[in-house]
Amino acid sequence: MKNRFVLAPLTNQQSLPDGGASRDDIEWLKRVAAGGFALVQTCAATVQRSGRAFPGQLGLHDDTHLPGLAQLSEAVRSHGGLSAVQLHHAGHRARRDLGGIPAPASDGTVAGVKGLTTAEVEAIRDDFVTAAQRADRAGFDGVSVHGAFGWSLSEFLSPVLNRRTDRYGGSLENRSRLIFEIIDGIRRTCAPRFQIGLRLSVERYGLRLEEIVEVAGEAMRQAMIDYLDLALWDSRKRADDVASRPTVLSLFAQLPRHGVRLGVAGKIMSGGRALELLEEGCDFILIGRAAILEPDFVSRVRNQPDHASPALPVSRAFLEANGLSAPFIDYLTQSWDGFVAQP
Repeated sequence: MKNRFVLAPLTNQQSLPDGGASRDDIEWLKRVAAGGFALVQTCAATVQRSGRAFPGQLGLHDDTHLPGLAQLSEAVRSHGGLSAVQLHHAGHRARRDLGGIPAPASDGTVAGVKGLTTAEVEAIRDDFVTAAQRADRAGFDGVSVHGAFGWSLSEFLSPVLNRRTDRYGGSLENRSRLIFEIIDGIRRTCAPRFQIGLRLSVERYGLRLEEIVEVAGEAMRQAMIDYLDLALWDSRKRADDVASRPTVLSLFAQLPRHGVRLGVAGKIMSGGRALELLEEGCDFILIGRAAILEPDFVSRVRNQPDHASPALPVSRAFLEANGLSAPFIDYLTQSWDGFVAQP
């Protein structure tokens, strides 16, 4: 990485109906790569057709997606950045209205839907690995395994959502088994230089902070991943939301890293805040909102270290002027409270 700034994987709902990369996808990644980001990650991309979560979601579940993916990786490479696809399965949150099939870890999570069989879990595992192989063939420098926000892999980590009795349920070792088998499969079958990231979250869906810290520690100990992406809604979050407790970040920053890099996301809107997080023990910073507001955020911080993002909300015209597509702006308007000013 040429610097310590990474584009966070951002849902934008602008891909083609079949999951193919659109012109808007290509232009968006090209714009942020030109803006100075060292590593540019795509939005969450499907590893199974049935695991779809969003309209306009990028696909990585079929070889027909390869030409568009190759254009995405080249768009980033042409501006000197590294590229990664985020590998995603919606699990119990797959949307039927988009052709998805809910795939809960356990019975009772989705009304009328049985939990995955062991063979079906293994099929999801294998499809994550196959999708990573496609990303490698398409010229990406790596993948990020999405284990956050209650999607399939995060669901397996949750003792509330995962009530299985086979080798993928019960103990934390069993509940995290799917993630580690996926990472092992990618490491064994993709090129040696291929990077693997892992995204974890600690909030909601029955996740237990102490268990996620333990999973992160084991991932670092095994050293089969290159970086761990800690996805917080707010990088200042404290354990149990109590002011006297340590920050969540500090619990991860004190883990032995064994060469694995640690990054954090969560309301990082200025160069000054990024520097504070580096001083708190991060190796790199993941930028989401600030990149949407200013795709050249990194270049601005390079020129003015205390640069801060524009105040929210911003107008639709402001986002259009920064090159965001109409579907992307529509998504932000509908789903991100207080981001886009209402007429």
